[in-house]
Amino acid sequence: MARKRLANALRRDSARSRERILAAALREFSERGLAGARVDRIARRARINKRMLYSYFGAKNDLYREVMRRRFALRAAQMDRAAYTTPEDCVAFWFRFGCRDRFWVRLMEWEALDAKASRLIARAQRKRSYDRAVGQFADFQRASQLPSDLNPRLLLLSNMALTTFPLAFPQLTRLITKMNPGDPRFQARWTAFVRSFVRRLRPRDERIVKAPRARAAGGMRA
Repeated sequence: MARKRLANALRRDSARSRERILAAALREFSERGLAGARVDRIARRARINKRMLYSYFGAKNDLYREVMRRRFALRAAQMDRAAYTTPEDCVAFWFRFGCRDRFWVRLMEWEALDAKASRLIARAQRKRSYDRAVGQFADFQRASQLPSDLNPRLLLLSNMALTTFPLAFPQLTRLITKMNPGDPRFQARWTAFVRSFVRRLRPRDERIVKAPRARAAGGMRA
């Protein structure tokens, strides 16, 4: 019995150590990207021996891939909980989520800047999610909530732009609006703006529209 308790305690210790490493690595990679990140700093942030970090995750690249996979899984899980039925609710939902997950925005920026990256991490899973999101926008079009002559893939891309740009380029947001994207007042104003903007895309000759059936996976951003 004592041996079993010891084994359970060691497993819990190991799990906590892994989570501390992943949390520290998320901050390091989001701040400095893969090339600029240092294992020494991650180990210090995680309050763990560097040798133990290597034993859990291997090389820095392996740790980076695990961070990216887990972050994408978090967003995929959020997609499964999304239950909006209008495009304006969709764009507001993903902007709010982006405000709460600035790490992901920065990771996407670093990924775009990595000229040495040969292929995207979790590419197949991400493509499937985006294809499902395109289907959501096609549903909005069939329900006359968006113009039918617009490409649903480009509608998804425009959704990504509306929900990500102010967060990805805070310096431009400050210069143009004189507000910080982290300011709740800006977030409230931008949410109201994008909702109004998207609502105005609704075909004018449709007074009453039928809301599309809510998909389990809602429209997803980058």
